[in-house]
Amino acid sequence: MKKILALLLTTTIAVGFLSGCIRTNYQKEKVKFLASFYPIYIMALNIVDGVEGIEVDCMAEVQVGCLHDFKLSTDNMRDIEKSDGFIINGAGMEGFIEDIANRVDGLHIIDSSIGINLLANGHHHDEDEHDHEHEDEYNHDHGEYNAHLWVSVANYIKQVENITEGIVKIDPAHEKEYRRNSKEYIAKLTKLQNEMESGLANISDRNIITFHEAFDYFAEEFNLNIVSVIEREPGSEPNAKDLASIIDLTNETGVKALFVEPQYPDTSADIIAAETDAKVYTLDPGVSGDMNKDAYIIMMQENLKVLQKALT
Repeated sequence: MKKILALLLTTTIAVGFLSGCIRTNYQKEKVKFLASFYPIYIMALNIVDGVEGIEVDCMAEVQVGCLHDFKLSTDNMRDIEKSDGFIINGAGMEGFIEDIANRVDGLHIIDSSIGINLLANGHHHDEDEHDHEHEDEYNHDHGEYNAHLWVSVANYIKQVENITEGIVKIDPAHEKEYRRNSKEYIAKLTKLQNEMESGLANISDRNIITFHEAFDYFAEEFNLNIVSVIEREPGSEPNAKDLASIIDLTNETGVKALFVEPQYPDTSADIIAAETDAKVYTLDPGVSGDMNKDAYIIMMQENLKVLQKALT
């Protein structure tokens, strides 16, 4: 009897130990993708949706918004080092990316901005002027370029395509699933793009003033004219001279709509509105929100309603 009990005990321990090994190995075999911030996270979330053994996280807290002057923490670095793929917006949004590429050996960086024509100071740049074709080159200095690519639906679609290709290279075992998810998501985005185009086709006034330079690509895509921006960068509030200049410009051009963003205070816009005939409305650039895979589409549909109300 003692021998039987001993054998059963040994078997139980062995099975328990084996189960632990299987669980540990499974955890190691999980593929982890880390998105730099919210809009990139939403793209990745759609691409990996329902794929077993795949994890996608967002590095920056949602309330951070754009990564202007973002400083990496020790926890951020640890998360990056543990990821199989670090997915970035690119175009200069992640100013720390070159340092990370140099410090973390073998890190796979997926740059979603590849192949997108970048805007600088309100001017369009052809791809011949800015070589942006090679995914493995991260040493470009994009500080002079507008990095708010995703606010344009067309750019957003291109970013989804770029991220899909990068994810497939890292995890080819699930290529079919990734491509299916990407195709389905792009179909939804294309429908959204058509809705935006038709919804803004007949607006009577296309002159607007925005809070900061988040909507330049959006304006280019949907034929809106940004007369001025209130703050070049969030947090850099205009001084009295700048405010007076914007007020004069608003009166001269007859701009009727000032667009602020839900992530930032609208004090300056209220001052401008008080001195002009313009009204203040809210447009969301999609830098924060719910962890919902349809968040971008919902946000853009709401932006369409706001624009129609403000500009019709």
